[in-house]
Amino acid sequence: MPLRVIARLDVKGPNLVKGIHLEGLRIIGDPHAHAQRYYEQGADELVYVDIVASLYGRNNLVDVVERTARDVFIPIAVGGGVRTLDDVNRLLRAGADKVAVNTAAVRNPPFIRQAARAFGSQCVIVNIEAIKQPSGSWEAFTDNGRERTGLDAFEWALRATDLGAGELLVTSVDREGTRKGFDLELTRRIADAVPIPVIASGGAGSIEDVAAVIRDAHADAVAVASILHYGTETVGSIKSGLAARGIAVPRPATIRQSADTIPRSPAPRD
Repeated sequence: MPLRVIARLDVKGPNLVKGIHLEGLRIIGDPHAHAQRYYEQGADELVYVDIVASLYGRNNLVDVVERTARDVFIPIAVGGGVRTLDDVNRLLRAGADKVAVNTAAVRNPPFIRQAARAFGSQCVIVNIEAIKQPSGSWEAFTDNGRERTGLDAFEWALRATDLGAGELLVTSVDREGTRKGFDLELTRRIADAVPIPVIASGGAGSIEDVAAVIRDAHADAVAVASILHYGTETVGSIKSGLAARGIAVPRPATIRQSADTIPRSPAPRD
């Protein structure tokens, strides 16, 4: 599978939001409008995450996915509040190509195998939200980094792979939204241990950050948010920058004028 640049869109209710460490959420705008912008810039995939779904016990993204699938023709992954095979089926029927599971997988690990058998492992992503502990290990968390699981993130990655996950979305809660670079050690340790693709998420602040997690931490894909939402980079500029550093990526699509009519959100003050 070639390297992928994935646009991550965290959603709360009708709004695209962004925070730091998955907290302090700030409204960015309409998720569909931004999804279309990133598609037209050449994103290889989109990942929607309903960041309050686990808190309220439901996923609220069916309408967003249906709308996006009508205008965007790249793979769409959806996470947050996916608890049952019916939830998976509903999202796939709405137009999603993959689902990302976290809380349900931690609470009931055989759910990973059940979903993989029912729908194919290629559509099952396990989202590992990791926080580094004083001991130097990483613990897996759920509910957007709020709930401890007691699981070692590395050991959980291996188990999720054995249960049939097709990909791992490794989210560093410590780095998420900070734009200080990915957690290279966490990503590399998992990527080097599992035979399935690893998507690095959390911390992208520059093209060099993206290059580093691919080159030095062996990520198979990167999920980026802040640098796209605040206009620091475009998908096209990221891909061009990676190519200039000798990292082969799919050629970005031509940006259509319609994408440029979507206003960028101003970057938050530190």
